Amino acid sequence: MQQIIYFFQKFKYFLFFIVLEAIALFFIFNNLSFHKSKFINSANSITGGIYNTSSEISEYFNLKKENKLLAEENIKLKNLLDKKKLINPEKTFIVIDSIKFYQKYTYSLAKIINNNYAYNFNYLTLDKGKNDNIDKEMAVINTKGIIGITDQTSKKYTRVQSILNKNSRINARLKNTNYFGSLVWNGKDYNTVQLLDFPRQTPIKIGDTIETGGKSTIFPEGILIGKVQEINTKNTTNSNINIKLFNDMRNLGHVYIIKNLDQLEIKKLEANYEE
Repeated sequence: MQQIIYFFQKFKYFLFFIVLEAIALFFIFNNLSFHKSKFINSANSITGGIYNTSSEISEYFNLKKENKLLAEENIKLKNLLDKKKLINPEKTFIVIDSIKFYQKYTYSLAKIINNNYAYNFNYLTLDKGKNDNIDKEMAVINTKGIIGITDQTSKKYTRVQSILNKNSRINARLKNTNYFGSLVWNGKDYNTVQLLDFPRQTPIKIGDTIETGGKSTIFPEGILIGKVQEINTKNTTNSNINIKLFNDMRNLGHVYIIKNLDQLEIKKLEANYEE
């Protein structure tokens, strides 16, 4: 208490000046409209800046939630778009034939909770499993391209064989052509995979885009893979082509799991043919 009294005694003239200044400002802002409007505008500007900063901070911490919502919305759109469509000859609009209206693929959202890319046989782990209708041999992609194929599932989790796995072999083609090859990985660079068994006469050049060929029951055709980085034509029959992946396999988050609804039917048919 004595310290408070001492403080007032020491700074009494300064405090008296502050009180008089506050009274003077009060009368100015209340009696002069120009000064009053300036004060209000300044106060609003400061308050608006505080609210804006607060909003930006709030938005930043909500980015994770917003990204998840966007990913879920993408899933809905993909499921809606993946229908059989009849396109008119002029291709000016799309006509849906209700008799032939069906969906071949379904898309599910998952998150990668473990990612290996530094070994010869790399796998990823997803936070979805059998409880979410995830099974073996389903394609795993994101917005940039392919990631791998589901390998093992438990009730709540799924293991994915990464494209960075020496056992991986995926049908791939030169974009918008019928030239096909097999996508493999030599275990050296996590950014680069190899395209084998590609005919030498293929009109392929550096920078061309490689995508999935759709010749399997796992990946739909047209899923992006990467761009041609190097072409080795030492083999007289086939070319060995290095493909730089669109995906950064070290930095993966949410993914889409694709299920081919016709997979079982196709496999049964092919099994009967082999017998």
